[in-house]
Amino acid sequence: MVFKRIRDMREDNDITQKQMAEYLKIHQTTYSDYELGNLNIPIDILIKLAKFYKTSIDYLVGLTYNPKPYK
Repeated sequence: MVFKRIRDMREDNDITQKQMAEYLKIHQTTYSDYELGNLNIPIDILIKLAKFYKTSIDYLVGLTYNPKPYK
């Protein structure tokens, strides 16, 4: 499954794959594989991404159109 919003959020914030990979403490190629849908994203990584972007995991994976995090 391709997670388009994860890529879009990264690009909208002018962050490179390398920078995001460093933040997540993973290899850049692993992060790239997450964006391309070649690897499933572990829940701990999804949580870190949601917190970083101040949104919900549901928004990142396309289950909602509302980017605001849950209260």
